[in-house]
Amino acid sequence: MQNKGLIRVFAILFGLVCIYQLSYTFITNAKESDAEAYAFERFAEGTKDGARLRENAERKYLDSIGNDTIAFGITYNAAKKKELNKGLDLKGGINVILQISVKDILKGLANGSKNPAFNKALINADALQKDTDAPYVESFFKAFDALPDAKLASPDIFLTKNLDGVVEDNMTNDQVKPVIRKKIDESIVSAFEVLRKRIDKFGVTQPNIQRLGNTGRILVELPGAKDIERVTKLVTSTAQLEFWDVYKMEEMISFISQANALLQAEAPKKEKKTEATKADDEDKKAINDLLADAEEEEAKEEVANPIFDLMVRDARSKVYQGGPVIATIAKKDTAKFNAYLNSPKVRALLTGQQRYARFAYGKAEEGSEVVDLYAIKANRQNKPELSGNVVTDAQQTYTQRGQVAVSMQMNGKGAKKWAEMTARASQQQSQIAIVLDNVVYSAPGVSSGAITGGRSEITGNFDILEAKDLANVLRAGKLPASADIIQSEIVGPSLGQEAIDSGVMSFLIALALVLIWMVFYYGKAGIFADIALVVNILFIFGVLAGLKAVLTLPGIAGIVLTIGMSVDANVLIFERIREELAKGKSQVDAIKDGFSNALSSILDANITTGLTGLILLVFGTGPIKGFATTLLIGILTSLFTAIFITRLFIDGYGKNGKSLTFSTGITKNWFRNFNIEFLKKRKLAYVISGALVLTGLISLFTQGLDQGVDFVGGRTYTVRFANDVNATQVGDALVKEFGSAEAKTFGAANQLKITTKYKIEETGTAVDNEVREKLFKALKPYLSSNVNYNLFISGSDEKLEGVMSSMKVGPTIADDIKKAAFWAVLGSLLVVFLYILLRFQRWQFSLGAVAAVFHDVLIVLGIFSLLHKVMPFNMEIDQAFIAAILTVIGYSLNDTVVVFDRIREFLNDHQDWKLQRIVDSALSSTLSRTLNTSLTTLLVLVAIFIFAAPLRGFMFSLIIGVVVGTYSSLFIATPIMYDTVSKVGLKQKESKTEELEVTEA
Repeated sequence: MQNKGLIRVFAILFGLVCIYQLSYTFITNAKESDAEAYAFERFAEGTKDGARLRENAERKYLDSIGNDTIAFGITYNAAKKKELNKGLDLKGGINVILQISVKDILKGLANGSKNPAFNKALINADALQKDTDAPYVESFFKAFDALPDAKLASPDIFLTKNLDGVVEDNMTNDQVKPVIRKKIDESIVSAFEVLRKRIDKFGVTQPNIQRLGNTGRILVELPGAKDIERVTKLVTSTAQLEFWDVYKMEEMISFISQANALLQAEAPKKEKKTEATKADDEDKKAINDLLADAEEEEAKEEVANPIFDLMVRDARSKVYQGGPVIATIAKKDTAKFNAYLNSPKVRALLTGQQRYARFAYGKAEEGSEVVDLYAIKANRQNKPELSGNVVTDAQQTYTQRGQVAVSMQMNGKGAKKWAEMTARASQQQSQIAIVLDNVVYSAPGVSSGAITGGRSEITGNFDILEAKDLANVLRAGKLPASADIIQSEIVGPSLGQEAIDSGVMSFLIALALVLIWMVFYYGKAGIFADIALVVNILFIFGVLAGLKAVLTLPGIAGIVLTIGMSVDANVLIFERIREELAKGKSQVDAIKDGFSNALSSILDANITTGLTGLILLVFGTGPIKGFATTLLIGILTSLFTAIFITRLFIDGYGKNGKSLTFSTGITKNWFRNFNIEFLKKRKLAYVISGALVLTGLISLFTQGLDQGVDFVGGRTYTVRFANDVNATQVGDALVKEFGSAEAKTFGAANQLKITTKYKIEETGTAVDNEVREKLFKALKPYLSSNVNYNLFISGSDEKLEGVMSSMKVGPTIADDIKKAAFWAVLGSLLVVFLYILLRFQRWQFSLGAVAAVFHDVLIVLGIFSLLHKVMPFNMEIDQAFIAAILTVIGYSLNDTVVVFDRIREFLNDHQDWKLQRIVDSALSSTLSRTLNTSLTTLLVLVAIFIFAAPLRGFMFSLIIGVVVGTYSSLFIATPIMYDTVSKVGLKQKESKTEELEVTEA
């Protein structure tokens, strides 16, 4: 090998860089362990609300040492920015995909147009969206064009003040469309920037926010975030801040009384009880008491007050003369109260300016079951005098009495209007309501005259975190349109820690098994391969840290799988060296020729696997990208360490004449001197494979597959219980609550994976909350008595019961995921077919390889279809399964390409042999490598299968794939290639320009 010195220097420098990149992770882990120990020292196990107190203590500890120098001028805060990123499944956190409402943007551009054609087109566009992948705006244009004489540049559609100068009345629909597309894109960019500003101030490390193409979708990942409600509000709140004058209580009491009288008159009278009946009911009381109670009850029933009876009258009520609160209502009665106030007959009682009044509730105090009701002085246009777009800055502050508040600064225009409003309120001794997203945060009076300078303050019933979030939202600005969560994934921190533990365990065991096997089989040469393997792992983690890539649990699986694949390169090299030594060559020549001869097979095998990895990277999402990333990095580092690092050690050891046998006394003759006639067994193999494929296809058409929410949409929850539970019983309880639901044991017997499609087509936080509440109600009998709703839903590092993780996938995005998966598999097959055709320049080889891949995929799918109802672990078909299928494709091709490479070599070296002898000899000569690689890979996969419970379905598919892939390379790919050649012939170009046709005699 040439340039050994240069390679040695590069390897050392690259290793040092990797250690340097990983040093930041070591620093942060050490300091976070110190913080955890400090928190447990202050708040020991068993402390009331201990998890939250320890979490706050850890945060304060890390904040206090954040800028202290730890080593070589590195601080904790600096190291945190450069540590190895961990994904949600390892760290816990929240991942959501938001759909910015293009419909809202269109309405805004049209200034809320009432034009019939415009609104009919919106309705029709909603219907079109159910059956198309096209952006919403294109569906709108299609629906609009279908309407006769409809013109986008109409004064009551897009010829508005909002689009003045860009839309003119003489423009055709086709001329207006590019303008609207551009404005929509600008609005989505604006929404992206608003969300980015909010998230930057949220307080989690390494947040990720990115646009997903031109779909109007935005991905938000917040590793380590635990408060679901807080995150939901942060990313979906439109931040519609408004300042309104409000009516005083005495100004509305007449209306309330009239409304009560109207509803009272219309209410059906209850039938009076007879004295005899009441006497029976109260037979233990004196007759006089009975008559008195009966008269009181009778009077109450006759004068029932529909509205007044819902109004709370206790010490918490803020209803007083001159105040802005017109009523205090129990939370549970707000819907009923709204129905009363907004009924047309009751609204008709409002006269004059009051007929535009808008009713809004205040922000409830923590733990309170009541809310205050305000009457806002709205107008015909329902537009406030002052809105939140005038706010230039907002900060969390405190009032003079120490109450949490948010201080705001307005621009010049806002300051002038604010002075006018506060002057009027001061003069009239009235209040100004500060309304955010239709909730009244406060309604302060103004007693000191006009407030100038544009400074104002919001006080309300919120804690410090809520105030910080509110200030953050106001400072970032409002979203230009509503944002609905169409896909979400929430992983509790305790589940994340368990994933790390299981991932590390499987990694260490798989590594140990492979290291031991290599030394056992190849002796001293195996030690050199093991050193190269350890260096390879250092390189992988170092590159991941340097590229700021995210390490996920499938990513760890990718690294562990890379261990098996990197061993394959060393196995190929060592087997070729053993063959050269068997020919009687000197050790130096055998090593040189062995590396040279193995290089072609190594490159072909890794390139085909790399192509499937690239397809995964392009089409995959979330954790699957993590798997693809580590797989691709692993392939590159494996090639370098196997070809160069191993070679450096082997050459260094043998330069002084030391003998290196590449085997041990036990394994010296293992898998040697095979002469198996594989092709004679091909017809039996065809029958066996045909039977397996046919059985699988029948099952696929009759039983189908257990499709996960990734592909069909729905909500899924991983719920843990204190004791073992019966999945069937729990499933029955869930069906009663949801109508349609499924519960499966997931991992241990005290953990279930619950799936439901209940209201999945509806969006909004109200529906999400409803589903969670129904889930808690259904599962409450199986939970410990001390588990309330908040403990059930929220996450903490020590959570042992409740929702450990959840996922929501809307039907639209599920359809997109399914299509992406289909194209991923198809694209992978096409790319590999073309590569093999280019590499071997014979279509027969491509046909054999692709036929074997189809064979392997159909068998894996068939087994999953047959066994998904009986296996004790999850066998859903989801994105992880698609990653497994593509990995099986890569592995199968890896094996097949090595065999084909040897056949091509034998075709050149033994031109006088019959094709059958060439094929059988090539298969026999590669059998040692095939079995060795399959065995080491299976050791790795079985280790992950045993110790990483969440990945068992994923690993099971890979285990089947490795077994079937090894079989198909020997008994499907090569025989199909051979049978095709036997019929049409195979032209083999020699190094000379002659051509020789090799066919079976």
